[in-house]
Amino acid sequence: MLTPLAYGLAIVLVLFVAFIGARFLVTPQAAAAGYGVPAKQDGDAAYLTIKGLRDLTSGVIGLALIAFADAHAVGWFMLAVALTPLGDTAIVLRHGGTRAAAFGIHFATAVVVLISAALLFAV
Repeated sequence: MLTPLAYGLAIVLVLFVAFIGARFLVTPQAAAAGYGVPAKQDGDAAYLTIKGLRDLTSGVIGLALIAFADAHAVGWFMLAVALTPLGDTAIVLRHGGTRAAAFGIHFATAVVVLISAALLFAV
């Protein structure tokens, strides 16, 4: 029972990260607003593209690990990748985003990713 739950949560998380990355590549302004720090209209679009590529790549790596590695390897990946939403929490707080976005989106995501890692280590 634990194995399908552990892998199911991991799959949902990495697909979600890949989706967020693709969204930043396709609709960067809307994606930035959803991130919690809206982008300036005249800002450097390269940074939004970087964010999109980073997230899309993280999602693809996660999917590859799920497909070709064991649960512990995926668990280590999830543990390491939890740094991203933790860092995003700090970025949102530091750059004028709301506490609700910082903790309700990014910190909550970090907690779910850490739960996923723990489940994968328990398999």
